[in-house]
Amino acid sequence: MLFSPYKIKDLKLKNRIVMSPMSMYACEDESGIVQTWHKIHYPARAIGGVGLILVEATAITMQGRMTPQDLGIWNNSHIEGLSELTALIHDLGTSIGIQLSHAGRKAKIDGSIIAPSPIPYEEGQKVPEEMTINQIKEVIHGFVEGANRAKKAGFDVIEIHAAHGYLIHEFLSPLSNNRQDEYGGSRENRFRFLKEVIEGIKTVWEGPLFVRISADEYHPEGSLPEDYVYYGSLMKELGVDLVDVSTGGLVGIRPQTYPGYQVPFADMIRSKANIPTGAVGLIKEPEHAEEILRNNRADLIFLGRELMWNPHWAYMAASRLGVKLELPKSYSWSWITKL
Repeated sequence: MLFSPYKIKDLKLKNRIVMSPMSMYACEDESGIVQTWHKIHYPARAIGGVGLILVEATAITMQGRMTPQDLGIWNNSHIEGLSELTALIHDLGTSIGIQLSHAGRKAKIDGSIIAPSPIPYEEGQKVPEEMTINQIKEVIHGFVEGANRAKKAGFDVIEIHAAHGYLIHEFLSPLSNNRQDEYGGSRENRFRFLKEVIEGIKTVWEGPLFVRISADEYHPEGSLPEDYVYYGSLMKELGVDLVDVSTGGLVGIRPQTYPGYQVPFADMIRSKANIPTGAVGLIKEPEHAEEILRNNRADLIFLGRELMWNPHWAYMAASRLGVKLELPKSYSWSWITKL
């Protein structure tokens, strides 16, 4: 099943293996423009047989960068490099998406940072400015403009980054959002910012739309997995096609990790919110990935570090699962030797 196609709207992925967005910090000139690194790093995974590549968290404003070295999509100068990148991936027979992001209070940049409430990420760190309604509208507009540029650059999928303690996640959680207006308080109000981002993006984007979430904050006063079932149901109503289910990142609490430790959350949201999910989190072995899919615990398998260390993980997985892939011509002669 790992190597079966998967259709989302008009996009058909050749298999269920997705490269998770992982920050590369490769823009040493701080321009946010695609570098040589990106043009080697991502196509290498396309050659390696991945079905969908999600480009790293890409800042929709300069203020929203996680670090000054982040990839950007905040102005039209970024489109040319991103277009070159999508063309390279498409030429290699793989689909490509981009994760649109704003770092909020976790931005490690000079100058002011913004968040739903003036609560720092950790003690001793910079205190963010509480966002005004005008700033909220400006950031939502930034997400819409980023989606429009992603469309012009030829991406197949957009993923909204609403996880790991960054801006949208900060709005969703009672730990980081103590606003008294329409963007704070109840779950419905805390969801309003993400709702308006989704609605805005859908005015310019017709393709597959994913949202990455942190389904557990590992804090007794934070959002619970049941809250994300609720959010998942709302996202489905808004036309989100898949929820990419991760955990953590809002506060400095590290959970105990083990292979598949986040899969139960993907399973729960998939079954209770009735929305497709992606499973991520120390999924290393092909047989484990196959089990997740066959037991209907998730629809796609997101791999991060495994693809960082082994760009050809898909070939290894195919060999282990008894599937013969159609290899690039330059590699095809090696298959018999490999077996």
